[in-house]
Amino acid sequence: MSEDRVKIVIEDGVADVRLTRTDKMNALDDAMFKALVAAGERLKTEKCVRGAVVSGDGKAFCAGLDMGNFGKMADGSRKAGESSAGGNLAERSHGESNRAQYVAMVWRDVPVPVIAAVHGVAFGGGFQLMLGADIRYVAPDTRLSVMEIKWGLVPDMGGVELMRRLAREDIVRELTYTGRIFSGEEAGAYGFATKVTASPREDALALAREIASKSPTAIRAGKRLMNLAAHGSSAEILLAESVEQIALIGSPNQVEAIMSNLQKRAANYAD
Repeated sequence: MSEDRVKIVIEDGVADVRLTRTDKMNALDDAMFKALVAAGERLKTEKCVRGAVVSGDGKAFCAGLDMGNFGKMADGSRKAGESSAGGNLAERSHGESNRAQYVAMVWRDVPVPVIAAVHGVAFGGGFQLMLGADIRYVAPDTRLSVMEIKWGLVPDMGGVELMRRLAREDIVRELTYTGRIFSGEEAGAYGFATKVTASPREDALALAREIASKSPTAIRAGKRLMNLAAHGSSAEILLAESVEQIALIGSPNQVEAIMSNLQKRAANYAD
């Protein structure tokens, strides 16, 4: 079933992760929730992966929660507290997150940089999914929305945690309170898009390949530091910088970085 929802191709150190439920604009049903978490969990263990791109096949990145879930809420067949992703919303099944939240947050746990390539629409849960990536490349005509308010809900897939680190508080509040649809261009101005480009997937893959050409041990150390920077104290971050640097200096890949630059040749790093 996961292949019906998410496909992963790994080539030259880059994991190309594609949502493939094209008939539903990659909407999030139970199978999609499971497939996305499984994809992230797999990449956490793939030592050959040095960077990853998450994109949507077809007309859209992800249209958000599958419409069938709203019918269940309206007719009472989905009980209060029951998650669309399975389990109870209050249950912390994946560290600090429930399963629905981990669809977005798992990409922060993947030890290498993850780039979201976004086109078409990114509504509700789809918007939150893209926020979980380290970097977001977005087509200018993409339509995005914190759409939960339309259905009488709040963003609950890590969106509040992730939005507050990217955009001004008043912008986050306005979008959350209104559900207003905004463009990829606006996403860039707000801080949600790293780069606005007419070819997000191609550009994201090019960036991932560039990242994959660097020392994988340094890249992974850099991601650990960036993750810590989001919540750590100054003392914790400063100490972590030193600890990571001590481990890197003189290591095989760091020596290879020096030698390849001095010898003006392509580096040959070990995973």
